[in-house]
Amino acid sequence: MSESSEYLPEKVYDGAQVAALDRRFIDTFEVDGFELMQRAARAAYAELAHVWAMPGTLCVFCGPGNNGADGLLVARLAQEGGWRVRVVGLVDADSYSGDAARARDHFLDTGGSIAPFEDAPIDADVVVDALLGTGLNRDVEGRFAQAIARINDARDHGAGVLSVDIASGIDSGTGHVWAHAVQADATATFIGLKLGMLTGQGPAHCGDIAFSTLDAPDALYADQPYVARRLTHRTLRKALRPRSRNQHKGQNGHLLCVGGNRGMGGAIRMSAEAALRSGAGLVSVVCHGDHAGAMSQARPELMCRAATADADIGDMIAAADVIAIGPGLGSDSWADNLWRQVIDSDKPVIVDADALNRLARENSRRGNWVLTPHPGEAGRLLGQATVEIVDDRVASARAMAERYDAVVVLKGAGSLIATPDELWLCTDGNPGMAVGGMGDLLTGVIGALAGQGLSLGQAASLGVYVHARAGDRAAAQAGERGLLPTDLLDSIRHFVNPGRP
Repeated sequence: MSESSEYLPEKVYDGAQVAALDRRFIDTFEVDGFELMQRAARAAYAELAHVWAMPGTLCVFCGPGNNGADGLLVARLAQEGGWRVRVVGLVDADSYSGDAARARDHFLDTGGSIAPFEDAPIDADVVVDALLGTGLNRDVEGRFAQAIARINDARDHGAGVLSVDIASGIDSGTGHVWAHAVQADATATFIGLKLGMLTGQGPAHCGDIAFSTLDAPDALYADQPYVARRLTHRTLRKALRPRSRNQHKGQNGHLLCVGGNRGMGGAIRMSAEAALRSGAGLVSVVCHGDHAGAMSQARPELMCRAATADADIGDMIAAADVIAIGPGLGSDSWADNLWRQVIDSDKPVIVDADALNRLARENSRRGNWVLTPHPGEAGRLLGQATVEIVDDRVASARAMAERYDAVVVLKGAGSLIATPDELWLCTDGNPGMAVGGMGDLLTGVIGALAGQGLSLGQAASLGVYVHARAGDRAAAQAGERGLLPTDLLDSIRHFVNPGRP
């Protein structure tokens, strides 16, 4: 079930924090643990019945502990709902204890049965994954790996897959795949959103998210630790209020965009145009002489200057409120000269693309800047392999923020923004945005918002959100495949005016 980002809660947790919330719910608010299991099962079955509305054949894979017990209760509800249900157990039924044993007995006492796992193809319309849950911390192997392979094979052959709480094999805190992971169409999750579902490999494996608090009161969450906050339209509306009727261009920020070396003028032009569409009062561009004239003619609102390899752009730096550098910058002496002048200034700087690669070689701590790496660039900034960045995006974003004294945007599925005060998470955006030039737009949006008076942390986080929502709006109009960065420009303008009539 596809839900808008406003449906999901703002705070995001790791698996241990959600387990603590669950325990607090039982101990402090005196809710019976078995009652919570029943609520979780009802929420999961509601999602099952919503997505796959016509009862057919259902195969429920149950692992150990509470996750497996949730699966047994879902199976019971499905039987009552008219499904032809087969339950497959990956552990001996006698191994369940406590509330999980109560769930087992509840299922068996109503005529249910549990078949042992056999490594054979699954014949079902829908498969429920209740194998491993959120506590996984090691590679999946043996029968569990075989079961996951069978579930994914069934999906490849047309079966729907619903995971209970999280797709089995996904780390609840990082989105890391523990060797093997279920590929779910939807995941029903409870009590608290798990970060691992929403960043790294998690989004690709968990599918659409259906969330339930299980009727937890707001007081359950008060003063409890969390990992990150999700960016929402509400956050944007608070930051971007309607402009005063006597506003003038000088109050809306002057952004200087530096890049566009020979043959790469399009990159810096996209940054500059995105800045204009994001509300910058003035946008200047320093680029290679091959591009300046054509850029001014194509977009006359831009103030373009052609730069030579020894150009002095001190006057343009002095006139700017914020500088964006990197798109199309290149790596030659022309780029060296511009990079050094920008980085030696005291102006706020947004650093992207080729400028990030240059920074990785220098390892500077400047402060007053925003770094916007994708995982490959982040690996170079931290001296790590890209796979290490992807395996723990939270740790990587925080490490870069600390090493470079910067606000850091770690791009990708579930982009993370590490600011001095918070770790922000963007759950919007789509695979159609995986195309060259999308990051150039983001650089311009962040720079424009910073020029309009937002802190660098606000500009980075809300810039990511505007960019992602614009991508979703553009994809909704004509599809994800074939989406171009310039298709987002009108939608960027739409989202930077959140309070318009």
